Amino acid sequence: MGRMTIRLLVVDDDPLVRAGLSLMLGGADDLLIVGEAADGSEVPAMVERLAPDIVLMDIRMPHVDGLRATEELRRRPGAPEVVVLTTFHADEQVLRALRAGAAGFVLKDTPPAEIVRAVRRVAGGEPVLSPAVTRRLMDHVAAQSPGPGGDPRRDAALAGIALLAEREREVAVGIGRGRSNAEIASTLYMSVPTVKTHVSRILAKLGFNNRVQIALLAHDAGLLDGDGPGPAT
Repeated sequence: MGRMTIRLLVVDDDPLVRAGLSLMLGGADDLLIVGEAADGSEVPAMVERLAPDIVLMDIRMPHVDGLRATEELRRRPGAPEVVVLTTFHADEQVLRALRAGAAGFVLKDTPPAEIVRAVRRVAGGEPVLSPAVTRRLMDHVAAQSPGPGGDPRRDAALAGIALLAEREREVAVGIGRGRSNAEIASTLYMSVPTVKTHVSRILAKLGFNNRVQIALLAHDAGLLDGDGPGPAT
């Protein structure tokens, strides 16, 4: 009781997947399927017309894939949150979507009740990535990382880290290590509300959408290797 209705747009090129998702999600009394799209090219107009709160976005589609659609959508002011639908746990395409601002990802074979919980969490402002999944993503990024020298992503990450105050940097490292707000608060001897304030400031300073992007930034800047290097001063 008292829950607001969460408006969903389902984007997948497989009509059976769309039908299945609409059936399972439409059964929740606080979820409303406002539309279905078969390709990323349809997303901008449907978002404009239907004003969904969340877009469930398949990655692999034949014309405009979910990666490009997510990147374009998240650049729009007031864009809905995006949850990536995938058959992979942590491949490069999922990482690209998360860097673009997707609020997380769910596997297509996830039990219906868990998908419903994931949608509710995103609507409540939480990314759909547990600390364990965040750590697995960081491991995947590490395996894909280039060797030392000449890394534009690292340079860009260090420039972003340089914008943060010391305590914000410490919170960013905690997020990168997959720690919850409570765990970060305990480690840094601060309250959970203070951690949340630091997270909000980091997001605002860096123009990020969620803490997943903070975790990836901390990794790219090399802050998760031991104490990690500090930003240039």
